[in-house]
Amino acid sequence: MRRRTFLQLPPAALAADLRLLAEAPMPMATLGKSGLKVSRFCVGGYHMAVKGDEMGVRIIHRAMDLGVNFFDCAWLYHDGRSDSVYGKALGDGHRQKVLVMSKAHHRTRDGAMKQLEDTLGRMKTDYLDLWQCHQVTEQKEVDQILGPAGALEAFVKAKQQGKVRHIGFTGHADPAVHQRMLDSFDGWETVQHPVNLIDPHYLSFINSVMPNVRKKGLGLLAMKSNGMGAIGKASIAPIAECLRFAWSHDVDVVVSGVETVEQLEQNVAVLKTLKPMSKREIAAVLERTRKGPHGSKVEGYKKKEGAAGGPVHRDGEPG
Repeated sequence: MRRRTFLQLPPAALAADLRLLAEAPMPMATLGKSGLKVSRFCVGGYHMAVKGDEMGVRIIHRAMDLGVNFFDCAWLYHDGRSDSVYGKALGDGHRQKVLVMSKAHHRTRDGAMKQLEDTLGRMKTDYLDLWQCHQVTEQKEVDQILGPAGALEAFVKAKQQGKVRHIGFTGHADPAVHQRMLDSFDGWETVQHPVNLIDPHYLSFINSVMPNVRKKGLGLLAMKSNGMGAIGKASIAPIAECLRFAWSHDVDVVVSGVETVEQLEQNVAVLKTLKPMSKREIAAVLERTRKGPHGSKVEGYKKKEGAAGGPVHRDGEPG
């Protein structure tokens, strides 16, 4: 069944086919030099807790039924409640069946290590499969991370101690910051950045960072495929097209936030019925989106246009 036809089915028929789709194999990828075998869909940790802990647990368990084995979180999501949802959901042997990543945004060694210990306690686990330095936004933060007693020391130490298996970093504001993080330390194993159909028009991670990530053999996690909902709200493109665009690029996994089981099933359906866009299709999409709204007015998490700049959206803040 074609993806477009699938998503336009009446609700009852769609529900029936979504149940059947659970039996379809989940596309998998190797997450760069980490070697982790991950589902190409990763459940985003922030949105999962928006509608409460019970819904978050339901999303996690249904995702596992659908073949998802990779789950995202961060220390600051909902003041730690997203971490705690995993603690509730991954008991009774579930933890051993999945790969869990979380993130720390403190820029000092001791602060980052404290956030890791908090996360492990909330999740009720002894280790993370992936721990990432969260939302690196400005060059002064890179100075802190790489400097004496900076967060990088915590990431290296935590891996040596076995508290985390692999390490990486994330960010969404400025590709130049990502480039410096990439060039300053050879021990990173993963990178997470925006991949969406307006990114190439302003401070593009796709055009600048992505090739370097791949050249270094790091795992690439795509995020902000719908611009935190802003792309859909601006009627630039529907969610299914946004996801298809992201998965049509050289990424290992798309981290996608969902607030209900139904949203989860629909997004997984896009992946399981995926026909990647051709280069010609991608070019046509970019030609169309170039004519509409783009830049930091839509991607509010990117550095603002103009010399004065301005505050950017911080991950974990309400959209």
